[in-house]
Amino acid sequence: MAPASPSQLPPLLAPQALATQRVAYVHEWLTEWGGSEDVTAAMLRAVPGEALFATIDFLSAANRAKFGGVPIRTSFLQRAPFARTRFWNYLPFTALAVEAHDLRGAQVIVSSSHAFAKGVLTTAEQLHVSYVHSPMRYAWDLHHEYLADYGLDRGARGMLARYLFHRLRRWDRQTANNVDLFLANSRHVQRRIWRTYRRLARVLYPPVTVGRFRFEPRKGDHYVTVSRLVSYKRIDLLLEAFRAMPQRKLVVIGDGPEAPRLRAMCPPNVELLGFQPDEAVQQHLGSARAFLFAAHEDFGISPVEAQACGTPVIAYGVGGSRETVRDLRSETRPTGLLFDQQTPASLQAAVEAFDAAAIDPHDCRLWAEGFDEPVFAASFRAILEQAWAAWCRDPSSVEAGAGVPPGLERPPRPLQA
Repeated sequence: MAPASPSQLPPLLAPQALATQRVAYVHEWLTEWGGSEDVTAAMLRAVPGEALFATIDFLSAANRAKFGGVPIRTSFLQRAPFARTRFWNYLPFTALAVEAHDLRGAQVIVSSSHAFAKGVLTTAEQLHVSYVHSPMRYAWDLHHEYLADYGLDRGARGMLARYLFHRLRRWDRQTANNVDLFLANSRHVQRRIWRTYRRLARVLYPPVTVGRFRFEPRKGDHYVTVSRLVSYKRIDLLLEAFRAMPQRKLVVIGDGPEAPRLRAMCPPNVELLGFQPDEAVQQHLGSARAFLFAAHEDFGISPVEAQACGTPVIAYGVGGSRETVRDLRSETRPTGLLFDQQTPASLQAAVEAFDAAAIDPHDCRLWAEGFDEPVFAASFRAILEQAWAAWCRDPSSVEAGAGVPPGLERPPRPLQA
């Protein structure tokens, strides 16, 4: 007699409302506030949890309060020497630290993962949903770039680094089996999850607090970008493009390790402002002719923030930008223009084409509202509730049969007149 399939077995659990279940969240590490922390805080507001687990927590009290007072539980790395300033030295132990989290008291586990968080240990009675900002970029897509950037592409240290990353890739792929449902922050990441783990994923775009950005229909004569000054953001490409367009002005806001090199190559029509307070960023975003974005990002939240101000975006048309910007060349109510090659000449041609066109700031704002936090919260609650219901019926059906309502896993609604 053939054994029963999972769908023929009795329900694992009696159907119960998600609101009555114990929910725990897992984050990578809490060292400074960024986009992944924004997403975790929004998930906690949408579906409150009993605890938030992280390998270390060195946030300021003000940033920690953004999690709404949920208890934060850390790992043994919290007490490791120099963990606050040299956390990356403990990278070989981070997987072990994640596996040390004791989540036995939770019935639903939500991990916010761009590296290790999805690797938490779970039991057969626990539903694990992992929101993936990106599969581990330094182990997969940008492996060779990271080795070169940190001088680990040669010699004995290089061989050791390659071996450690080899082991890390095996662990990363193996721990995908701990996840019952993957959520991806874009279709671009959805494809990367499939390529890396061979697992299906639902797309749920990160939240943008649109109401925090003032809509400004009147535009000035400058272009702007807001970014960490690191190599893959390609701020150097922007500077070289504007060197060839001396009649146009560019304002660069942000700081980072690339700052000295960028200052040395900065043409006269580009202003490097460094770090700026929120009010100054808001002013420059709202008054700019366009926001420039040259990076290949998995999602890229800053272009959506610019559009919330009514500012069009000129972006490299690969990765998340294809999902967050309505291209002038293909959309009836565009919010920006995508350029095809990551070169100064391609960007220069895009700026010139943009200047010859007209984009309505109201369309930019309306498009950005489709990424607003209430949209994210409603989608996240619906996905989690239906994943839990499917889990109670048949754990093997969670990935294929979560039953996400039409439209919730798709890009924001089309613009309406």
